[in-house]
Amino acid sequence: MDKLDGLDAGLASQVQQLLLPKSPPLCDWSCIDVQNIMADGLGGDFFDFLPTADGCQAVMIGDVTGHGLSASVVMGLLYGYIHSVVETICSPYAVASRVNDFLKSFAARSQSYDHLFSATLFFGIVEPRTLEMHYINAGHPAPLVRRDGRLISLKATAPPIGFFDIPESSVKSIQFQKNDRWLLYTDGITETMGAEGYLFGKERLERLLLSHNGDHLEFLDHLIGAVRTFSIDDSVRDDCTAIAIDFHRNPQGVDSEKKEYGYSTGSDNSVAKQYKESSS
Repeated sequence: MDKLDGLDAGLASQVQQLLLPKSPPLCDWSCIDVQNIMADGLGGDFFDFLPTADGCQAVMIGDVTGHGLSASVVMGLLYGYIHSVVETICSPYAVASRVNDFLKSFAARSQSYDHLFSATLFFGIVEPRTLEMHYINAGHPAPLVRRDGRLISLKATAPPIGFFDIPESSVKSIQFQKNDRWLLYTDGITETMGAEGYLFGKERLERLLLSHNGDHLEFLDHLIGAVRTFSIDDSVRDDCTAIAIDFHRNPQGVDSEKKEYGYSTGSDNSVAKQYKESSS
């Protein structure tokens, strides 16, 4: 029973849309926009831009397992809990761990539906002055940062939430720079099926990101238009969300090495290595 009829479906869709932000925040360090399409009117994609108690900006995007009504129920549950946690906690690790335990507690109630209480989650906190972001990527499609004609991929650092414990080493960092474009998206974008049976794919998405010269608003219009054109019947079969963030000032109080590369905490220094390797 994953379907609603008539007015009930329409009302449920409207209620779910009320949970999501009506507009992105206004920041003196970036321009932000988002486009979201729920394939069945109801779905499991979620996102938000939350101010933290210490004056930073949290950015999150995620995708609940499944589609339609069941995903929307879990999405609403998860979304509300994340909001309550962020009101008092400013640590990506603490937020992800609390949310992970929350989902696992519901999954433990049923062996038949335990898999539905899981989700991918990217959760980052940006310090507006330095433009440094600490983040956890729990199994979510890697957000992309376009910088000087190259891409930095913020790959998964932990498993999706709802299954396993999240290690503290899952927290990574990156230093944003003026003129960076940061793209976050859900897998409905890359997994849109074309008429010949091919997926839209990450490579096509990366080419669009690298080649587009307009602003963040024009880029999202172009991206969603390209996805619709590529799809079998000019529609989407999965929930699609894309967030574009353009950085328009330099970080303040940052040493030259961090300003040049961006960097990652942790022993592997993966973000810095990705950028340096792509520069060579």
